[in-house]
Formats: sequence, structure tokens, C-alpha cells
Amino acid sequence: MTQNKFVNDFTKEETDAVTKLKASLPDILKTAFKSEGEPEPYKLWDIALDKDSTDERLDVLLVKFLRARELDLEAATKMLSDSIAWRREFKADTILDEEFDEAIFGSVGYIHEHDKEGRPVCYNFYGDLDQEKVFGDPEKFIRWRVQLMEKGVKLVDFVNVDSMIQVHDYKGASMFGRTANAKAATKDIIKIMQDNYPEFLATKYFVNVPWWGSKIFKLVRPLLPEATVKKFIVCSNDELIDTLSEKIPVENLPAVYTASSSSESQRATTTTSAAAATPKEEESKVQEEQSKEADTRAADKKEDAEVSTSAKNEAAAEEEKTTSKSANDEEEPTKKEEEPTKKEEEPTKKEEEPISKKAEKQPATASESNDA
Repeated sequence: MTQNKFVNDFTKEETDAVTKLKASLPDILKTAFKSEGEPEPYKLWDIALDKDSTDERLDVLLVKFLRARELDLEAATKMLSDSIAWRREFKADTILDEEFDEAIFGSVGYIHEHDKEGRPVCYNFYGDLDQEKVFGDPEKFIRWRVQLMEKGVKLVDFVNVDSMIQVHDYKGASMFGRTANAKAATKDIIKIMQDNYPEFLATKYFVNVPWWGSKIFKLVRPLLPEATVKKFIVCSNDELIDTLSEKIPVENLPAVYTASSSSESQRATTTTSAAAATPKEEESKVQEEQSKEADTRAADKKEDAEVSTSAKNEAAAEEEKTTSKSANDEEEPTKKEEEPTKKEEEPTKKEEEPISKKAEKQPATASESNDA
């Protein structure tokens, strides 16, 4: 049992293939350096390519080339030799010393934190790019992108971590907006990564993918190895944070993804803090409520008393009104009873009236005439 967990996971076929590839290292270096004599010592990612090395990190490195060629020893040998030759020609071993304009490339891609297993996470942004600046010099873009990859590999120790997480963000990307330089540079960088950085991909997330991106992915998927497709995860926009956080701690995500979530969280925290009260504040609130309640009860009692007095006054007035009405009602029949008496007197006058008329018709006496 070895100390390296990745070596412990080797299959028997992989262990045998690594042993054979390690034995071929002198010939591989000769071919890469095009030298006839003893090859000069060479380190790939700070690991000496020495056939007699007992450094288990070398086994982890070599198995990557073997797996990339499905344990085909001859193909893996050629791949490793060609990669070393490319590195010497491209000067990849010293590219970390080069400087690039952050104003141009800083927002195109960067390494940011690590996932839950300690693997570095590389973010690549393909939308809203000033293509004239980014791809105006294709060679410069390619060198910058290789440097970014080397920065990530430098964080891989081949003991606890042997791969990386890639996040490809297509927000704002256009299907027809790429320049000829952009297309050429992208094609070249894909080939460089495939030929020289085998099995460094643990998971690749595709985020903010437009509709046409999903269709293209469906078209090319059948052309990709199943092992590669299994490493791809396409995130829907509404589940982006949840999907990324399955492997990457939320606190390790860049602000471009967590800014809105943090704002909402901050608002929630502020609301909670404002709602929370100290014991003194709570006591003050209780006293205030009790005072309001006492005032309310006093006001209610006063109102009840006023209502009671008003009701009594209204009742007395109503009683007085009723009494007055009753008295009036008793007087009216008396008056009505008096009216028939007057009417009864009228016939007497009428009865007297005929007697007077009879007297007028009789002859007057002497005395009555003299009086006339």
C-alpha cells in the first residue's frame, strides 16, 4: 500500500502500463530533445522524468498520458514525447514569468479558489468580450491562455489533488459575433489543451448557455468520448448557484455569481437585526403597551359613563314627552264633549224664531202704534 491515494486507485493494467512507460523515459526525452547522447534531466510540472524515481507523483503524472490514449503504450509514449517537444518550443516552462495586460485579459478568465476536494477552479468567460482587443493578437491570447492553465496545474500537487474544475460562462455570447481571429485562436487552444494537458479535467460546468449553445452541444455530443461527456454539466440559469455549490463551496464562488445572493442575504440579515430587540427594549415595549391599555380602559369607562348619562337624559325627555302627550289626549275629548251642548242650544233659538214671525203678522194695538 502506497501513501499516494491516486496510485492506490490504479488498476493492475494501469500499474503495469505506468511501469513500462517509466522505463521508456530516457528514449522519450531523447526523441523530444532530438539528442543522440544522454538526455538532460527534465522536470515536467516540477516532477523529474527519471526512470529510477521513487516519487509516486511521477506515476500519477504518467498515468494521465496513458489514460488519454486508453492505455495504449505506444500512443502514450508518442503523446508524452510530442508534449515535451512542444513545451520546449513554446517555452511553456517559463510562461509563468510572462506578463499580460490585466485590463484586456483579467475579465476573460482566472483561477479562483478551489472546490470541496481542494481542486483549483478555472473560470472562462466567452460573452461580452472586446474581440478586437482579446483576439487582435491571436498568439498573445494563446500564450495568455496557456499561462492560465499552467497557473492551475501549479496548484495540483499530484498527491491530494490531480485535476481541476473548469467553468465556462457564455453569458452574452453571440452565435455569429466571433471574428476570424477568435475562431482560429479558440481552435488552436483547444488542440493545445487536448495534446498537452491530459486528464486534468475533473468537471466542466457550462453556465448561462444560450439556446443555440445547447443545440450545438447536442450535435457534437455523439462525437465526444463518453468519459469526457460524463464530466460535462450544463447548468440551468435558475439553478446555477445550487448546481455549482454541489462541488464548490458557495463562499468560494466569485462575486459575479454570488453578488445578488449576498445582497438578498444582507437584506434578510438587516431585517432580522432590525426586528430583534434587547431585553431593555422589550421591557420598554411591554410598559408602553400596558400604558396604552390602561389609557384605553379609562377612555372606555368615560365613554360608557357619558353614554349612560345621555341614555338617562334621553329616557327622561322621552318620558316627559309621553306624559305631556297623554295630558293633551285627555283634554281633547272634554272639548269635543262640550261641542254637542252648544249644538243642543241652537235648536232652542230656532224654536223661538217662529214665535217672533207670528207676532209680526197680528194687528198692532193702540198702545203699540203710539209707541211707533
